[in-house]
Amino acid sequence: MNESPRTPPPQPEAGGYPIPPPRRGADWMFGGVYGTVLASGLLAALTQEGEEYTPFYDASWVLVTAATAALAHGYSHHMTGHPTASVGHRRRVLARALWNEWPMIVAALPTVLLLVVAGFAHWESYGVTAVGLGVNTALLFAWGAFVAVRVGHRLASALLIGLTDATIGLAVIVANALIK
Repeated sequence: MNESPRTPPPQPEAGGYPIPPPRRGADWMFGGVYGTVLASGLLAALTQEGEEYTPFYDASWVLVTAATAALAHGYSHHMTGHPTASVGHRRRVLARALWNEWPMIVAALPTVLLLVVAGFAHWESYGVTAVGLGVNTALLFAWGAFVAVRVGHRLASALLIGLTDATIGLAVIVANALIK
């Protein structure tokens, strides 16, 4: 589990192992970056030249994939630290682990919203993909810089961390251009 200086340690319960605390501070960044990169990759992959453009379908797949990835990630965290405990305690720990993945789903919502608006406005797929990848790259920068400032980095260092995160978005853009 990722812990930041502002995240309280897990609290032990009688007869079991600790329930992970809610995600805070730098832990948001993991879900935010992962969800944004996931949404970017799906946005780039779902639209193929020469095929019918289906923005509502694409939006549903981005949302379903983000939710499924969040559930799988939370469940895998739960299973890797799964000592013997009561069934009720294991369920509480699983529920908390799944709940802690909400930033991944939220991070995919800008892409979902863009695709829904594109569907109603009948925008062309090329422009939607370009705008979506650009917005997601900017969001990656924002996730990195914001969280870095929150955990105590100075502004210059935080901006560098934001640029590093934005590089992931640029890599998706380059991959999309090379593959298509």
